Amino acid sequence: MPYNSHNSAIYYTATANSYPPCPILEGEREADVCVVGGGFSGVSAALDLSERGYRVALMESSRLGFGASGRNGGQIGSGLRAGIGEIERLAGRENARLLWEMCQEAKAIIAERVNRHGIDCDYKPGNLLAATRERFLPGLAAEAEYLSKHYGYDGYRMLSRQQIRDEVATEAYCGGRLDTGGGHFHPLNYLLGVADAARSLGAKMFENSEVLEIRWGDPCIVRTAGGQVRARYVLLCVNAYLDDLVPRIGGKIMPIINHVLATAPLGEELASGLIRNDYCVHSTKFVVDYYKLSADRRLLFGGGETYSDRELPDIKSFVRRYMLAVFPQLQNVGVDHAWSGRLAITMNRLPHFGRIGRHGFFVQGFSGHGVALTQLAGRLMAEAVAGDAERFDIFAKLKHRSFPGGTVLRKPLLVLGMLYYALRDRF
Repeated sequence: MPYNSHNSAIYYTATANSYPPCPILEGEREADVCVVGGGFSGVSAALDLSERGYRVALMESSRLGFGASGRNGGQIGSGLRAGIGEIERLAGRENARLLWEMCQEAKAIIAERVNRHGIDCDYKPGNLLAATRERFLPGLAAEAEYLSKHYGYDGYRMLSRQQIRDEVATEAYCGGRLDTGGGHFHPLNYLLGVADAARSLGAKMFENSEVLEIRWGDPCIVRTAGGQVRARYVLLCVNAYLDDLVPRIGGKIMPIINHVLATAPLGEELASGLIRNDYCVHSTKFVVDYYKLSADRRLLFGGGETYSDRELPDIKSFVRRYMLAVFPQLQNVGVDHAWSGRLAITMNRLPHFGRIGRHGFFVQGFSGHGVALTQLAGRLMAEAVAGDAERFDIFAKLKHRSFPGGTVLRKPLLVLGMLYYALRDRF
């Protein structure tokens, strides 16, 4: 059965593996843990909890992977969005090392699940950070050297101007850094594979079951229009779709909109000439470009951000101008798919983990670096439910500021800030 054939504008949806729909929640149910949100972190938690023998009920307001997890660039990176020096300053050297090790584990979780569950998601190794200005290269090289010397990570390799042009057919970059420990995949097919593994272990998943209210207590009550779940623990995994469900944590994140296109099939010769070794690529621009080749040899290119919930009138044209700035040779190539997706950023671009009372945990604000980190987030919440919150708390202790202006003025202020950084990208 097709995953969601009516939304073929999203390339990942149009090429999703067959997956039967989950039922709508009706009536009352009991569970050990209720997971709210059917994206990467929620489904990851459901699998880890099911493997530990917990009774899991997962609530998704649309279909599994409807949000960022089924719309993102599919890029698996190392570490956190902030550099290792900034992490050491914020968390201290010892905790920075533990955070780095957990981020390494995040990538390993993906590889292990793909292999153990036979998930067909087009996984490919290699993640390339492309420098748009010479001024970025010394910092990238210094971080690679520091991580090799002090953290034992040898996955980074610096590329010269000529080397990056040998890898990517563009004049847009002056060098870069290859991460051989990173990679890319079809994110929705990966998520569906993880969900299938969790369901096979007894996890109950409900789609089109928007959570309208959570009553925190022991037990907690999670209410939808059709029913409710009584559970000892609730895991809040809605990220940019939090809205007003838990207002007290809403000010720590800012939902923004990314836009992506998928070209018509390029053919093997043009595709391999464009990105020689099939790496995924992202740039050092503050408003980042990111792209990769799909299994059927299309270019999937993300570019530009907007800060309004209003749909762009022409997503294809909006993203296409970013693509042509990098690859002008694609001027005559058609665009078959174009879509938008909502993600959540934090002020410091680090993920925001925390607790709600004695029986609630939340994860949010992955800031565009969540493909791998969400897998880890799910595992850490499962550990916390099982009574070992030590690793979860290392993330939870990271300090986060609310966006200035609260939920009313944060968007206008963010737009002003982003305009400043967008100007910096040009110089």
